[in-house]
Amino acid sequence: MNALFDFMDKTIAPLFEKGGKFERLYPLFEAGDTFNRTPGDVTPSAPHVRDSIDQKRLMIFVIYALIPCILFGIWNAGNQFNLANNVANATFTTDMLRGATMVLPIIFVSYAVGGIWEVLFALVRRHEINEGFLVTGMLFPLVLPPTLPLWQVAIGISFGIVIGKEIFGGVGFNILNPALTARAFLFFAFPAQISGDKVWVGTAKTAFENSPIFGTVAENIDGVTMATPLAVAAAAEKGSDAVTALGDAGFTLANMTIGNIPGCIGSTSVIAILLGMGFLILTGIASWRVMLSGILGCVAMGWLFNVLPLDNPFAALPFVYHIVMGGFLFGIVFMATDPVSAAATNTGKCIYGFLIGVLTVLIRVANPAYPEGAMLAILFMNVMAPLIDHFVVQGHIKKRTAYARALNNA
Repeated sequence: MNALFDFMDKTIAPLFEKGGKFERLYPLFEAGDTFNRTPGDVTPSAPHVRDSIDQKRLMIFVIYALIPCILFGIWNAGNQFNLANNVANATFTTDMLRGATMVLPIIFVSYAVGGIWEVLFALVRRHEINEGFLVTGMLFPLVLPPTLPLWQVAIGISFGIVIGKEIFGGVGFNILNPALTARAFLFFAFPAQISGDKVWVGTAKTAFENSPIFGTVAENIDGVTMATPLAVAAAAEKGSDAVTALGDAGFTLANMTIGNIPGCIGSTSVIAILLGMGFLILTGIASWRVMLSGILGCVAMGWLFNVLPLDNPFAALPFVYHIVMGGFLFGIVFMATDPVSAAATNTGKCIYGFLIGVLTVLIRVANPAYPEGAMLAILFMNVMAPLIDHFVVQGHIKKRTAYARALNNA
């Protein structure tokens, strides 16, 4: 192995370094080299900072945290398909296989198209390929319905990478979460394919039919009407009870917590999300302040609507439903904690997360045309995060200045 590394360092690497024959392709060489082994580069002068993790490993940890959501999303997509299409003798295996045919192509297109954009910008700007796309390329598919056309996946991830990140200068300069930017673009550009009652469950025409491996479709259905819990709660008529409406539609706290309901690929299972949350907190990868304050903000706003005398069934919905429904929990754990687009100060993180929770419930209840408020709430607070940090820092400066003056006058 040492001989191979010596060959790489002494023979291959010089071809891609400055002045080498393939200098323009250095970003591709560097990406492959650092993916396979830990870089041996060190800073030539002080100060020296030692850490057990670099950016590539940090992003890999986030992918590890997403594994429960990925696996559950694959199973749930297949399970919802088999239930809706009356597939005979459906089993866990057929659910997984059917779900894989629907979910894996979306993930592949997201990584392939997004990766092309990342490499293109790296080659043009002559800098290293940033590892942040490892997370963006996975988060984006997980907030999509499993029935989304692949060409729209390609357009969405292109918009998220180019307009949401690279146009600002790349990772570290973007003010919006690229994955959420991509989803927001699809939501407003192609609403029929990313929202509504018929986009959450695949039909026999969107996956393999009548196969001994995938099961036998009893009924070939062109479209399946399967509303999400948020859509059901938002559509509850005045004078009715939203909890009763959810129960009549087959949605309970139990199955919404487990996640075996229609919805985006990775955001339906509270249990899977909590497993990822625990991993991120234990490893120190994501901010627990953002997560905790976001949940508290959701609870506070939900409780406030409960006590206000409003003739709106959605407003009377207990706050716990706002936590388990839709993409709030997935967003506050994996999207809002993005270290680039989130607030940077500890106090700012608490304010930032709390307001995301508040805005999520506010948008859901006050805007009947858009029952899912997590995406817009996070994007709005991404824009406000620098302002929050500014006021937090200015507050610290004023306190220290006042303290210094008091010492001088003593």
